[in-house]
Parts: sequence; C-alpha cells; structure tokens
Amino acid sequence: MARGRLVPIVLAMLVLVACDRTEANRESAIADSVPISFESADGVLLEGRQFGPAAAQVAIVLSHMLPADQRSWFGLADALGNRGYAAITYNFRGYCPGGDGGCSEGEKSVNATVQDLAGAVSFARNLGVQRVVLIGASMGGTASLAYAASEQVEIAGVVAVSAPVSIGSISAGPEVIQAIRGAKLFIAGLDDGTAAEDAEAFYNSGPPPKRVEILTTADHGTEILVGAQGTRAQNLILTWLAQAAPASGGG
Repeated sequence: MARGRLVPIVLAMLVLVACDRTEANRESAIADSVPISFESADGVLLEGRQFGPAAAQVAIVLSHMLPADQRSWFGLADALGNRGYAAITYNFRGYCPGGDGGCSEGEKSVNATVQDLAGAVSFARNLGVQRVVLIGASMGGTASLAYAASEQVEIAGVVAVSAPVSIGSISAGPEVIQAIRGAKLFIAGLDDGTAAEDAEAFYNSGPPPKRVEILTTADHGTEILVGAQGTRAQNLILTWLAQAAPASGGG
C-alpha cells in the first residue's frame, strides 16, 4: 500500500483511540455519581447527575455551554465530589445526549436557561446544603451571572468561564454584575474572540470579592478544562472554591 494511503488510516486510528480514552475517562468520572431529575422554574423536566457525598454542606451547580451538554462537566464534577462538594450537572432543556448523559425534555432555548438553572438550584437546596455556588461555561456562565443577580436568591459565589456579556435575551451587563453579592471568579482565554474583554468588563463592574484570570489559550468554555491550560484552569477553580466556599460549609 502506498504511504500516502496510510496517512488517513493512521489518523483515523488515532481519532478512535482518543475517542475511546475520552469515553473511558467519562465513565470513570461518573462511577460514583447518580442520575437525577427535576423541573425547571416553568415546569420542564430536566435530567442531570449528582456527584459527591450525600451529606455535603456546599452544592456546586454546573451549567454547560452551547452546543455541549452536561457531560462536558463530568471531569470537574468528579473532582469536586472527591473534595466533599455536592456537584450538580444537568442538561438545559432540549439537550438529550442519552445514556449516562441524560435527556432533558422541551425544546432548546437560550432564553430559558435562567429558568432551567433556577430548577437546578432548587434541587440543590433541597439536599439540605448550607451554601450554593454556580459555575457556568459560555451560555451557562451568562445564565449563572444573571441568576446570581436576582434579588430573591442567595448565592455564595459564581465562576463564569468564557461567558459573553449577553446571549439571546439573557444579559450580564454592568448593572447585573454590580448586583451579585457573592464572590466572583471570571476566567477566559486570551485568544478566544471577545471572551477576555468580557471577563475584564465583568471584573471592572463587580464589587469585591472578585478575581479575573486570563489564560493564554484560544479554547472556549469547558474546552479550556481539557486543553493545554486545563490543569491550571481546574486548579484555579478548586483553589478559589476552597477559599470562597470551603466544602465544610464555613468561610
């Protein structure tokens, strides 16, 4: 066989190996988690997974980006669960990867993400935790910021990864960021479009405690967690959480 014909075959084999490793890592991450379901604020049935000990004092609600689903959070959720947090991943309405990834009902709607997040937070509070922290990527980050600014909710902290200032009808402009009373961590890639600019704008608008980290990457959202800056990004989040909302419930 000609050498030129071998190249595509070798590349295809490498892709298959990478996919197998990704699936194996995912299965390992969810080994100690359980499937969950709950309703959004407007009654749509959503599915997710719960990681961590049943008696956790702090819950972390992780909201995915577009076009990903809850599976993009499984690695970090497993790490959070191992540190004593109740980590809640879920699919926004209309996202249905199936299998261990779950299947949320309804039709996809960026404009309904805050209502979906509200349902996830209600589920987390019903676990009996003392504090709730939101972590969101891109679309999920903007939704997390918008929800945290609501007068009727109390959120201990928010981590926004590559969150745009607005998406659909969901906005996280200066007045929104100023209303967030909890601790805030903004993460973005330097070469990821306007993500770094948006993260700096969030930081400049918000009251303390706050922190911004611009990483040398073009990766976006949860892709940052598995890219060249993945270890640094995950350590940033875990270290920040240990200070802003320790798993013991204190702080």
